[in-house]
Amino acid sequence: MSVQSVLVTGGSGFLGGALLRHLATSKSYLPVAALRRECLDLPREIRRFMLADMTANADWRDALTGIDVVVHCGARVHVMDEAATDPLAEFRRVNVDATLNLARQAAKAGVKRFIFISSIKVNGEFTEPGSVFTADDTPAPVDPYGISKLEAEIGLKQLSTTTEMEVVIIRPVLVYGAGVKANFLSMIRWLQRGIPLPLGAVHNRRSLVSLDNLIDLIVTCFVHPAAAGQVFLASDGHDVSTTELLRSIAAALKKRAVLLPLPVSLVSAIARLVGRGAVAQRVFGSLQVDIGKNQRLLGWVPPFSFEQGLAATVKPFLENRKP
Repeated sequence: MSVQSVLVTGGSGFLGGALLRHLATSKSYLPVAALRRECLDLPREIRRFMLADMTANADWRDALTGIDVVVHCGARVHVMDEAATDPLAEFRRVNVDATLNLARQAAKAGVKRFIFISSIKVNGEFTEPGSVFTADDTPAPVDPYGISKLEAEIGLKQLSTTTEMEVVIIRPVLVYGAGVKANFLSMIRWLQRGIPLPLGAVHNRRSLVSLDNLIDLIVTCFVHPAAAGQVFLASDGHDVSTTELLRSIAAALKKRAVLLPLPVSLVSAIARLVGRGAVAQRVFGSLQVDIGKNQRLLGWVPPFSFEQGLAATVKPFLENRKP
């Protein structure tokens, strides 16, 4: 198999950086990082392309020379406390306009395959008990972030019909792994400190995907002929409740989770009173996905277990633990 040159955008981010480090360990790939700032965590041998900003007018010609595959991880990500006066316009500026600008230049440069890291938010915000999202469901995004990701998907699909470049779309659920941030990081810190949490009686179902499983799916899509033109959902194939997740994280940390079995209705009401209703919906609601399509078309099943993913996630905390 010939060596593939792979351009990864968002190279300083959680997923982009991890993907680049993975590719750098293989002789099958020549990774190129698209960065807006220098990233010292990346191996020195990885070629850098410094970009002032991802815009609809950015010039990608130098970065795309000789590239076989583009993995577009760069994005304006979902934010909890939105400050923009027109959030949808801001998301569209980066996630739609800048994405399609890159894709058009990639097609012109002869890139064979463009892998777009989208979001499960394109499907929707939650699933009803007993139901799951699939890759071929009618999209139903709710927030500006999800809407912008869907619009980018539509634009990429249209581009693929008028050029020779193949497009693959991957919609991950919540991604966890070493270096995870946001709410998942907060949960780890709470459990590591032994803080009691009123989440001992949550019976929802959530799909998650470990960083290693997501990277394996992305790499599988580099050349697999059946991936072209498809949408795939990414998960571990192992769903848990919020209570089970917290207990599993604590076990990985070698801690005992102190979870108070308060009624979900009570905790939700308190969350709404303090302006955290959206957080409560994510904590108590369900979001399950079916990744059967991945196995049917790609022969792909998650190679790493949920427990392995959590072990990799908490490893930095265990290694940095003070005596």
